[in-house]
Amino acid sequence: MDAKEQSTEVEDVGRKLPIDTYENSEEYGDYVPGSDEEKKLVRKIDLFLLPTIFLMYLLSYMDRTNIGNAKVAGMAKDLHLDSGKYSITLVVFFIGYVICEVPSNMILSRTRPSVFLPIIMFLWGAITIAMGWVKDYKGLIAFRVVIGCLEAGFAPGVLLILSSWYKKSEQSKRFAVYISAAILSGAFGGLIAGAIEGGLDGKYGIAGWRWLFIVEGAMTSGWSLVAAFILLDFPANSKRLTPRERELAIQRILSDDNSVRTEDTPELGHLKALALALRNWRVWGFTVGYMVIVGSSTLSYFYPTLVQGLGYSAKDAQYMTVPIYIVAFVCTAVTGYFTDKVPHKRGLIISCWLVISTICAVIICVVYNFKARYVLLVFMASGLWATNAMSLSYMSSTFGAFPNETRAISLAFVNAMGNLAQIYGAYLFPSTDAPKYLMGFGVLSGMCALGVVSYALLQVFLTKYPLKKH
Repeated sequence: MDAKEQSTEVEDVGRKLPIDTYENSEEYGDYVPGSDEEKKLVRKIDLFLLPTIFLMYLLSYMDRTNIGNAKVAGMAKDLHLDSGKYSITLVVFFIGYVICEVPSNMILSRTRPSVFLPIIMFLWGAITIAMGWVKDYKGLIAFRVVIGCLEAGFAPGVLLILSSWYKKSEQSKRFAVYISAAILSGAFGGLIAGAIEGGLDGKYGIAGWRWLFIVEGAMTSGWSLVAAFILLDFPANSKRLTPRERELAIQRILSDDNSVRTEDTPELGHLKALALALRNWRVWGFTVGYMVIVGSSTLSYFYPTLVQGLGYSAKDAQYMTVPIYIVAFVCTAVTGYFTDKVPHKRGLIISCWLVISTICAVIICVVYNFKARYVLLVFMASGLWATNAMSLSYMSSTFGAFPNETRAISLAFVNAMGNLAQIYGAYLFPSTDAPKYLMGFGVLSGMCALGVVSYALLQVFLTKYPLKKH
């Protein structure tokens, strides 16, 4: 039998599940880890992927979260939004986002990322521009639903791409770069919102918050056109690499006990891949942990509102959110760098950060000095952002032994369920709870504590029962 037609199995706590993939020890027998050739290839992969994905996600997150900046810049008043209506505008985005994630990754696993991702990015950028002319609350709801459906394919798609190109010991730094884009988009979003309110408000008769949607949407659609010519596809079919580089890229991943899809790989089938993913306890373990992290991270939508409670004007409140993101950026970068040195301790590192966030949330519930609360908010946010990046790398490296379709579905499923938590997270900070917001911080403290337990258990059980490909 040809080596490429041989089947492999994934070990799952004493029982074995058949998986059709492309790998055999003969296929990477001449691979030498750490060679100059490999280092050169990794640098090339980094050059094509990381800057492109960084900017794509930065703009994606700005488009997703700019509604918080628009709210305090006058949108709530112009569209007559109370706290309940504003929460609904947040929720409807994630309904479409959650529903469309898994189907989007099913499509992506059979197509080219350099085509699929730029197309959906261009479309959601165009819709964001159109939001600059929204007339009422119902129109805003419609725009948010469409953007949620289109953006649904991006984040899980990036997870699949990074897990397809990098070894387990390389992923934490790369996921830190990826999440750092979201962090800096929050910082830049605040700066842009402040600049717009001070400079473009009223220009050509258009309110400042409307300019926010127009400018950021144009940036998104513009970069999507550039990304189409830079973004890599998968190791076996990326046209931007030479045949030898593609061969080495495949050997690297196979040697790390991961699976790689090639043109000769039998298609597993979406339903079979979905069933394989949902039957694995590891997928559900990461789902619980990630729902805690993402649900707690809904705090970021209320940064401007919470900071405004310190007594700052709407314009100054935009700028005062920047230090929160800058500290989170530094903490995430440092954590990602050192975690790759001890990748087998990812669960422990995540738990430690969540302990810090839990402590901060509890103290915020009992300390009412606003400046002290601001400092605690900075450290709490840093813990949540750092754990977001590390949980993605932990999940990605764990699912590496799955065949391509199953890995795509597993990553999308966990990410979708995590974002489902943002639906109820949008209701944690109603304006009636101002300025203390005890319910919100009380719930977050409990969620973070649950996260500590979840990732500590994952650390123990994944060490004892790792997902292996044979």
